[in-house]
Amino acid sequence: MERAAAGGGRITTMTRWIAPVLGVLLVAFGGLWTLQGLGLVGGSFMTGSRLWLVIGLVLVIAGVALLLRRRRRA
Repeated sequence: MERAAAGGGRITTMTRWIAPVLGVLLVAFGGLWTLQGLGLVGGSFMTGSRLWLVIGLVLVIAGVALLLRRRRRA
């Protein structure tokens, strides 16, 4: 099933699922990397690294923004 998009393109059922799935994945991986960066999850080279803390936080913020943006459109 397709519907017209604002830019004149078509949005298919599959493309409606890409943003929410990507948002959830970003939040999940970002959360894990944030916890590793904080040193709360061990067992990898990321444990205790400030770099992975920052990368994780950026991913969480991006994932939440993607989910909220998608929710407003629906």
